[in-house]
Amino acid sequence: MPFSALGLSEPILQAIRELGYEKPTPIQQQAIPPILEGRDIIASAQTGSGKTASFVLPLLEKLSAKPVVRAKRIRALILTPTRELAIQVEANIARYGKHLNLHSLAMYGGVDSEPQKQALIQGVDLLVATPGRLLDLAHRRALYFDELQVLVLDEADRMLDMGFIADINKIIERLPEPRQNLLFSATLSDQVRFLAQTAIHHPVEISVSDNKKTKPQIDQWLITVDKGNKSSLLSHLINEEEWQQALIFIQTKHGAAKLVSQLEKRGIKADSIHGGRSQAVRTQILDDFKTGKLSFLVATGIAARGLDIDELTRVVNYDLPDEADDYIHRIGRTGRAGASGEAISFVSKDDFRNLCAIESRLNHLITRREIEGFEASKVVPISILNYRPKHKRK
Repeated sequence: MPFSALGLSEPILQAIRELGYEKPTPIQQQAIPPILEGRDIIASAQTGSGKTASFVLPLLEKLSAKPVVRAKRIRALILTPTRELAIQVEANIARYGKHLNLHSLAMYGGVDSEPQKQALIQGVDLLVATPGRLLDLAHRRALYFDELQVLVLDEADRMLDMGFIADINKIIERLPEPRQNLLFSATLSDQVRFLAQTAIHHPVEISVSDNKKTKPQIDQWLITVDKGNKSSLLSHLINEEEWQQALIFIQTKHGAAKLVSQLEKRGIKADSIHGGRSQAVRTQILDDFKTGKLSFLVATGIAARGLDIDELTRVVNYDLPDEADDYIHRIGRTGRAGASGEAISFVSKDDFRNLCAIESRLNHLITRREIEGFEASKVVPISILNYRPKHKRK
């Protein structure tokens, strides 16, 4: 099925062709028509499935029919959990809508709010925002919702995991009825479904999570290693395996800075992003990584959902995450849109419980490999696949 069969106009089709898109992905095929019809939808789509285009393209089509917006008003609101994701979604809007006379804006915390406030004065067709900054500017009367037509909850499960439910409810209470509601999530947990019940009416439900054509082809393996040998092991792999690029996940911002320093002492140029760095610095580092100027990026887990890097071949879990779902989100940065990728995890004996939870979530053991000279002195037992945490997250 070509994009032209989905009901998109020529200016949008032209932008798609210029980006090299040949045919829609399954989530795009299933989501675009009902969105154009004005239906509410709940969609479960994995990382790399083309989810962003599945709601941005029809929104551009709908809004371009009447490209008029009043001062301090918005016509479509896309809520995202992180600054990085807000920036990425807005960048995609600009790319897909380059031949349309529509205005978009990414709004997020961690930077001076005055430029964002000024950008709202003329009105914005599509606003991509994190919940906290949106509520802040709404309280200051920098924008009004009376002309809102569409609400998109992007990465809904992650927003709930990050504790945004109260902010989301406050935002929804301010929005007009009727409106079109679109919810996209990697998983449709009980929490996500409960949120959907409060905000979405008679939705079309779409799920492409198990579609083999879009399922990530990720080679997952782990190395058992003592904690004190992790940085030297990473350096060894980068040099001996001749890695050209890797996204390296670590638990703390202090650990990220320390690892960057250790790598540079061994002649490996790296940089880090985490919550302690300014948004301007984070944006520049991400741009350098995406363009290949920076080969090795160390990131704390909070950035996992916000990173969208084409053709990223390798992810390293320098530290295992505390939550099994976070592991899924992390490794989803590679193997996008059916491409192949590699996910390597460093596992010490203290990580055994987290490893059990991850492998139980995957329903299979992750392949173990030993690297000569880095054998763990503290043995990591084989995982228990039916492991269940004693205290489940509520």
